[in-house]
Amino acid sequence: MAEQYATEEKKFSIQKIYTKDVSFETPNSPQIFTEKWEPTVDFNLGTNVEPLENALFEVTLSVTVTVKCKDTTAYLVEVTQSGIFSLDGFSDEEMGPMVGSFCPNILFPYAREVVSDIVAKGGFPQLLLAPVNFDALYSQHLQQAQQAPSSNTVN
Repeated sequence: MAEQYATEEKKFSIQKIYTKDVSFETPNSPQIFTEKWEPTVDFNLGTNVEPLENALFEVTLSVTVTVKCKDTTAYLVEVTQSGIFSLDGFSDEEMGPMVGSFCPNILFPYAREVVSDIVAKGGFPQLLLAPVNFDALYSQHLQQAQQAPSSNTVN
């Protein structure tokens, strides 16, 4: 029965995962270390996809974390985590979720580890970023993209 679904073979593989860029700033040290530690965390994500050659794609996940105590910035971390992925045999409809959700989901644990390590090395309490639902973010992105052209139409 499994053979009745004759489909083109799909191939996915991870070629390379690497940290492309890291930035860590503590603009108010050493004074921030004398303050009571009651942080607020601002967390932002971004993704980018660059087609390479022969069904290869570089997918980049950008993570920015700003931590403040009251109105004072304790630290700012920016991590750009990238991967080169081989995606062959996927339809155009399948490629969007693969590069927009599946690949960033693979990259996120690496970026989370870089953030945690650099924050600890900066002398601050460990920061563990919560898991991210990239499927939901990708769906939200698609909805926003579909709504954007309709808001620009003139009646």
